[in-house]
Amino acid sequence: MAAHSLTRNLRSSDLHMQSLCPSQPPLFDRSFRGNKCTRFDLKACGQSPKDNCSSSSLGINAKGPTLVRRPLVLNNVEVDLVDGIDRRYSTTVHGETQWGNPLTFHDLSSRDKLVVAVDIDEVLGNFVSALNKFVADRYSSNHSVSEYHVYEFFRIWNCSRDEANIRVHEFFKTPYFQSGIWPIPGAQSTLLKLSRFCHLSVVTSRQNAIKEHTLKWIDRHYPGLFQEIHFGNHFALDGESRSKAEICKSLGASVLIDDNPRYAIECAEEGIRVLLFDYENSYPWCKTGYEDLPALVTKVHNWEDVEKQLTSWVRSS
Repeated sequence: MAAHSLTRNLRSSDLHMQSLCPSQPPLFDRSFRGNKCTRFDLKACGQSPKDNCSSSSLGINAKGPTLVRRPLVLNNVEVDLVDGIDRRYSTTVHGETQWGNPLTFHDLSSRDKLVVAVDIDEVLGNFVSALNKFVADRYSSNHSVSEYHVYEFFRIWNCSRDEANIRVHEFFKTPYFQSGIWPIPGAQSTLLKLSRFCHLSVVTSRQNAIKEHTLKWIDRHYPGLFQEIHFGNHFALDGESRSKAEICKSLGASVLIDDNPRYAIECAEEGIRVLLFDYENSYPWCKTGYEDLPALVTKVHNWEDVEKQLTSWVRSS
């Protein structure tokens, strides 16, 4: 009798506690779809052991603290995320982020997000520093970033354009390039925050010859952050090239983040805003001969500046 009374009291207490502590809403109730393209297949798998992998689609309906991994999306594969937030590193079960309070516009739907194109070299990674190490060791020619008043290597190295192209393509085959380029400080953490209200894509002038190494590098240092990755194939030994303005227009990009004033001016002439990235005011090629820039070009000196400027534009739109 006492045991029966105790059981009844415990059940009553359980009901009372449930009424005081209503169940938390599910952390995720979303789905995304991937369309195949010619060169890449979209493959994704949720963190939950009940989720299934598929090469074409994946439905996610996870509850509680389960975190869902968003895949790296390459070239023209399109991903439809309800709010586009990559929560792998940034979100706790209660929706708080390790980077601070969520932005007030983090609920922006995919179609309302700002489309932003991001360059790689000198914006995401320190290409010139790695190249200088290779040139010093291979050709006994020492240079510093401060010497590059133009981003044309043959002028800095005092050699022909063809010779410079040969040296750069030799650099591509070495560990100096394949594992010696380090991320620009602040880039990854800022891009994680920007992904809340921006569609981020890579637009690089890099050559098709180094596409695979580039994709691996992005996947290693910026996993899951970019919707598309486009190669301009500039300064290539073979193959056609595309201008950054052309690529940005095809993406519907409203903003380009780039360190090259020439690309910045080309895009500004097409009505695209540009954040001209001059890291800690240390890129000479951002300054020489480009004192008067178009109104659509805004200089920034680090990734904190990038975040502030994009946030300001979104809030004022």
